[in-house]
Formats: sequence, structure tokens, C-alpha cells
Amino acid sequence: MNLDERQTKEAQYSELLDVKNQVGIASFGLMSNQVWYDDPRRLTFLLSRYKFVSKMLSGKAKVAEVGCGDAFGARIVQQEVKELHVYDFDPIFIDDINSRQVERWKLHAHLHDILTGPLEHGPFDAIYSVDVMEHIEPQVEHIYLNHLKSSLTEQGVLIVGMPSLESQTYASRQSRIGHVNCKSGPALKATLEQQFHNVFLFSMNDEVVHTGFSPMAHYLFAICCGKK
Repeated sequence: MNLDERQTKEAQYSELLDVKNQVGIASFGLMSNQVWYDDPRRLTFLLSRYKFVSKMLSGKAKVAEVGCGDAFGARIVQQEVKELHVYDFDPIFIDDINSRQVERWKLHAHLHDILTGPLEHGPFDAIYSVDVMEHIEPQVEHIYLNHLKSSLTEQGVLIVGMPSLESQTYASRQSRIGHVNCKSGPALKATLEQQFHNVFLFSMNDEVVHTGFSPMAHYLFAICCGKK
């Protein structure tokens, strides 16, 4: 008897086989696959960040993620918003996302470099950009922020997440290669306040988001509203 013909010993678990037989076994994306292989606990940090974003944006009608990578965490945000568009400038990631699409969690995935202009398909009620700003050279970060701001509705909300400057002592070699613009908490807040009237700064350590002392934070979140 093969696995498809077998039954679980407890009846409530038969649904596991039903989902496997109907939609198959889900796969990681390119980025999440490498994380799971090299450092599995990092995946808990990643998903916790998306959980925070999802709760902050709960109920929003039209939302965008900028710099989505393989969009593995985007499904968590989809649970809380009505419509989600994801953008990345690397066609490898967009192709990977589209190769794993399933009808129940279908994403609007777009190829776009935010440094070249505002997002198509906008304006958006909210935009989040997690683990992106630290990859953008400081001399062009204003272009990145201007284009994000221009892609929002007048009452739109922007969430930016990035590793803290203080955390880089402990960053992996792979991370340090791409991190050219990490900031301390006050510096991130000051930068975003050039574009928004209200910036609310949060610290994060492992899976926990809090309002604690930002120099001891491994990760920073800023929620911005009130466009200037």
C-alpha cells in the first residue's frame, strides 16, 4: 500500500493527506530555502517580522511589499489585508514566486526597481519594505523614500524594517556584503521624519517587538504616516 492509500491512525489528521493529495506539498522559495538549510531559526525571525507587519496593517484594502525577495512571508500579510501586490527588482525572485503560485494565496507579483520610479498599480493604502533600506546606498536613500511616499494614498502608512547598526558586529558574512546602509534607531527615525510627520520607532530582538532601548535592538521597525 502506498502513502496515498494509507490512513492516519487518528481521524482528525486525515485532512493532512487530503491537502497533500489535492494541492501537493508546499515548497520554500529561493531565499527561505537557503535560510532553512543554513540557519533554520532565522526563519522564525523572518516570519515574526511579517506577523508584526500583518497586524499593523490589518484591514487595509490595498497593500504593497517592496523588495519582497521570494515573498515567502507575504502569505502572513495576505491573511490580514484585502489585496497584496509584491515587488522586487530581481527577475529571478519574481519568476520563483510565479512558479509557486497557488490559487488560494495568489499574489500580484511585479518586477520593479523602486529607485527608478513610484510603484505601478498604486496608489496603496499601505506599503511595507522589510530588509531593503540597508541595501540602498545612503546617497540615494531619499529617492527610495520619495518613490515609496509617492506610491501611497494621502492617508497611507509606510512600514520600514531593517537590522540595526549595532547588530552588524554579529551579522553573517553574507549579510554584511549587502548591508551598506544600516542605521541606529535615532538615525532611522530622523531620516524618515524628513518625509513623514509621524514616525513611530520599535525595537526587535529575535521574535519580540518592543519599545525598548534601540541601541540594544538587533532589528528596527518604523511606522510612518502623514506625508510631508
